[in-house]
Amino acid sequence: MNNLNRRDALKAGGVLAGIGALSLSLFSAPPRAQAWSWPASGSIAGSGNGVDPMTVWDPAADQVMAAVLDSGQVPAINAKLANWTTNNQPTPTGLPAELTAFIEQARQLPSWTDQSKLAAADDFNAKQGPFIGVGYGFASGMLATAIPHESRAVYYSKGGANMEDRIAKTAKLGYDLMAQQPFGPNGHMIVTCVKTRMVHAAVRHLLPTSAPWLAVATESPKIPISQNDILVTWHSLPTTIMSKLKAWKVPMTAAQSAGFLHAWQVTAHLLGVQDQYIPATWDSANAQSQQVLTPALGPSKEGTAIADQLLTLGPVLAATSFITKPMLGSFTKFVLGSQVANWIGFQTDPFWDGAFATFWEPFVGLYELGEIVPGVNAIFFTLTEFIKAAALLYLNNGDLVLDIPVPTTNNPSITGTPTATATTTPYPAAAVKTTPLVTNTPTTTGNPPPTTTPHS
Repeated sequence: MNNLNRRDALKAGGVLAGIGALSLSLFSAPPRAQAWSWPASGSIAGSGNGVDPMTVWDPAADQVMAAVLDSGQVPAINAKLANWTTNNQPTPTGLPAELTAFIEQARQLPSWTDQSKLAAADDFNAKQGPFIGVGYGFASGMLATAIPHESRAVYYSKGGANMEDRIAKTAKLGYDLMAQQPFGPNGHMIVTCVKTRMVHAAVRHLLPTSAPWLAVATESPKIPISQNDILVTWHSLPTTIMSKLKAWKVPMTAAQSAGFLHAWQVTAHLLGVQDQYIPATWDSANAQSQQVLTPALGPSKEGTAIADQLLTLGPVLAATSFITKPMLGSFTKFVLGSQVANWIGFQTDPFWDGAFATFWEPFVGLYELGEIVPGVNAIFFTLTEFIKAAALLYLNNGDLVLDIPVPTTNNPSITGTPTATATTTPYPAAAVKTTPLVTNTPTTTGNPPPTTTPHS
């Protein structure tokens, strides 16, 4: 790779992966048109109970977080968790016992984690970070706005009140995953996933109390973020981006491809997806995607609004002389096709429509060889500047030291949001009783889990 140092490549790729991971938060799907038929024999587990993931949530997290919310202790808990950021840090002390027990279990890497595959993923991210990141941002990130139920839930949840802050927080997952050894002792991915899983459970408790969201939600029961919902998003990320990288002929080895998939398999597990639903191979992933992602796509006014904000927030639009919203719209159209671009209401630039269609694939090859020379390969040099600028578009001044606090409300700027009650989880009234926080104690205790070992 040329004209982009390794740290910036990882940053850029990670941030845009996080924009795609806007998907990994808060949405719900309509009832399935056809019966669930994806075979669990194609999963990491190798077998399953055949239950439709639309009817499965996350009981371990949901009951604990519902009790935490109802106890009124969330602000104090957020304060204790704020400095818990690195995988090798022990779980903070002083939390309710039930929450501590959940976190201790949730932070363990699955038994099937393959360190050699994670090392191959590191290698792939280091070598192809800009293309992976741009693919995440303009394939996965923009595709998320063409998933109506996802867009609506983002819009009506608390994160919808401040999209710039929401995008920055969501970008943390992408940045953490693309950093070297994200699941190792000095990485952040385990902590980020556990906190995200807790947020998902909180939203399952809160969003069904939003009258505006209830008015547009179509799933039954009206509870967001089922296992299926996370799978929809999961496929908008690794499955979609791998298909684009192959279409662009981005160089990769079989080991790198398998490693990229494995990093996302581990991520899915840490986010609470049951192993019976996590695809074991790319073939299984592509087959599952046809059943969960493809039917979920379509237009919505909320998706159009969010997509417009995604193209407006970045400082690059003001800092460069040639990148415009229509140019970014043209690239999105090139990546996702005219139908998706029309769904999310993008204005495109006719010149760049043709330029991306004609020159992108040969540009990838020349970029890899480092043969793009200013003033000689004019269009290719412009594309080089585009990939660097686009990859940094949503980088919040390089500062991604962000917390992921548990929310206590829905979007306060949308009227008609009732107060949360204790009956908004997918389960009967939780038997979990949260113990009071312990005060005047250190913030951490014990030893970190033995599973947070570095990649070999």
